[in-house]
Amino acid sequence: MKQLGALQWLALMLVVLGLSVGQILFKLAAGQISGLRSALQSALSGWLLLALAVYGLATVLWVHTLRSVPLRIAYPFVALAYVVVPLLGWMWLHEPIAARTLVGAAIILLGVWVSVA
Repeated sequence: MKQLGALQWLALMLVVLGLSVGQILFKLAAGQISGLRSALQSALSGWLLLALAVYGLATVLWVHTLRSVPLRIAYPFVALAYVVVPLLGWMWLHEPIAARTLVGAAIILLGVWVSVA
């Protein structure tokens, strides 16, 4: 396995964090939508624009990271967003986390570990 440097690991984690924060921001933007007219008006909402900016930055970092990290190592890290998003939803939006969500998160973590080890 190709050894990754600290900056490559950091970039992967920042991509996961960016995608996860983007999802929370999309959820906040969605909370402002009550119909088609509201959806059109919310296209200029601060939450949505911020979510798109965060996603855009995460995408640029992702493309840059793929220049030096093999896809077989990089791509499994995207799955970590399935672990981070519910945790952020719990912390910032006070959404409940079911036990099965925690079990699923543990399975995802194990899967990522197996795939990059």
